[in-house]
Amino acid sequence: MSARDAIMGKLRKTLGAGADDATRRETVAKRLAKPPKGIVPERGQGSDAHKVKLFCQMAEAVAASVTRVRSPERVPKTVSDYLRAKNLPASVRMGADRRLKAMPWDKLKSLELKYGPSDGFDEVGVSHAFAGIAETGTVALLSGKDNPSTVNFLPEHHIVVVDAKDIAGDLETVLSGLRRKFGKGGMPRTLNFVTGPSRSGDIEQKIILGAHGPRALHLIVVG
Repeated sequence: MSARDAIMGKLRKTLGAGADDATRRETVAKRLAKPPKGIVPERGQGSDAHKVKLFCQMAEAVAASVTRVRSPERVPKTVSDYLRAKNLPASVRMGADRRLKAMPWDKLKSLELKYGPSDGFDEVGVSHAFAGIAETGTVALLSGKDNPSTVNFLPEHHIVVVDAKDIAGDLETVLSGLRRKFGKGGMPRTLNFVTGPSRSGDIEQKIILGAHGPRALHLIVVG
């Protein structure tokens, strides 16, 4: 008998269950097929306008900066304004996201666009979030060629575009939407949750920005 078998045997004995308990197996199968909903905090609930406002407030509370624009067409200029304000080179890295590519970047003749995964030498990365979470000011980012994970973590400055309509009140709603969109067997390889710029307090309990990723996070909320 392996250690695992011994441990599982003790658990079954404590619960008074047999190894081939059909009722328990059926219960587990049903729970996996349709998991019950947990308790959802009240803070993120309310109207769409409330969720967007809360998202912006919570993001700023964790040292992210936020700009709101009315339409996607305004995003390229907002990115350019950010670069100028931070005295950064007029160059950004992004993936193949169709929403980003559809924006009028060509109107900014001086801005260099680089596509594909970051090689670690990019100052600024631009991503499009799958969703936002109002209760914590978090953005949910999917891996893949549309928004490579290297763009999320390697550049010093990370600019994330998120549609106001995709800002949910809580984490549970975002996860449910992800399952509906991709279905079983089609989920992205990685789902990254980003709340504010990278930080660490490991050394003398002093907060250091950019310890394990971007030292600045700028969110552009569209709509």
